[in-house]
Amino acid sequence: MQRNNDFSNLQFLKDSLKRILPNSQAVALAIILIGGYLLITSLSDVLMPVFIAIVLAYLLEGLVKKLEFKLKRLPAVLIVFTGFMGGFSYFLFGLMPMLYQQLKQLLQHTPDIIKSSQAEILKLPEAYPQFISADKLRDLMFAIQREALNYGQDLLSLSASSVVGIISALVYLILVPVLILFCLKDKDVLLRWFARFMPRDRMLSLNVWEEVDMQLGNYIRGKFVEVFLLGTVSYMTFSALGLNYAMLLSVFMGLQVIIPYVGATLVTFPVLGVALVQWGFGADEFMYIVIAYSIIQTIDGVVLVPLLFSEAVNLHPVAIIVAILFFGGLWGFWGVFFAIPLATLVKAVISAWPRLDDRMHSFDM
Repeated sequence: MQRNNDFSNLQFLKDSLKRILPNSQAVALAIILIGGYLLITSLSDVLMPVFIAIVLAYLLEGLVKKLEFKLKRLPAVLIVFTGFMGGFSYFLFGLMPMLYQQLKQLLQHTPDIIKSSQAEILKLPEAYPQFISADKLRDLMFAIQREALNYGQDLLSLSASSVVGIISALVYLILVPVLILFCLKDKDVLLRWFARFMPRDRMLSLNVWEEVDMQLGNYIRGKFVEVFLLGTVSYMTFSALGLNYAMLLSVFMGLQVIIPYVGATLVTFPVLGVALVQWGFGADEFMYIVIAYSIIQTIDGVVLVPLLFSEAVNLHPVAIIVAILFFGGLWGFWGVFFAIPLATLVKAVISAWPRLDDRMHSFDM
């Protein structure tokens, strides 16, 4: 009896493999995914300007498509590209110098921020001696202060001041816009050329891409709007309240939404730390900043996120956190930055991959 059960289990496994493995579309999808991964990881250092240009061209393609309803392809591309270069030039020559100066000043005042925060936190053992030990808290604060100073020194000594860093930046500033223009202008030609190297039976791959493209487009558009609105509102609020480094901190407020759940926690320390040093813990201005910051974060989580992403990426918060940890562990900052798009790709592949029960049903039919 046991031998018959083993034989039936083995036969079931063989039948399952026969029904799944010969699927040419699934094999084509696997080849495309593995080939794309190997291409990006092996050539990322050499072809990074090309990859950046492809990503930016993909983001701008949505605007080009909207203009194509009224204009031809080339005028639509030129209008979008001109707007992109105008915004990029303002960011590079107008906003970046201001942000750099404020960041430099903030890093120089980081020891004062840490000391003021430390003085306030060290008062906690006096108020709650049964919960917090003064010695352990002091050791912890010294360790945080030491690490923060090290990070600040590392940021101030970035390789941007080196000759190699300047040359690389100039190459990127020249090559990337040119590549973006050609990717937009010759999109159909490039796609036809690239399709020659793809497997012929790729209908499953196209279905996966359509789902990823739809969800990813909604996600990216929503993120751009969220970053702009959050940064603008934060700058207006911080400037009205007289907070130092208002522009820099508002940029932090906008960019923190790129890393869900984690970014909001990280940006809290510089915002409240600057307010603490500027006014002190008991000042009314400090409490106004705390209230305003809390209101902005609440509006973002309760109003903006549901409004902008109601039809975007449908991922559970646990899946998002796992994706951030997993891809961040693999590729560092860029892994965290692209965690949700990569998680969307994984979800689309899992959803579209041939299921065993579906194939068994079709086989029985």
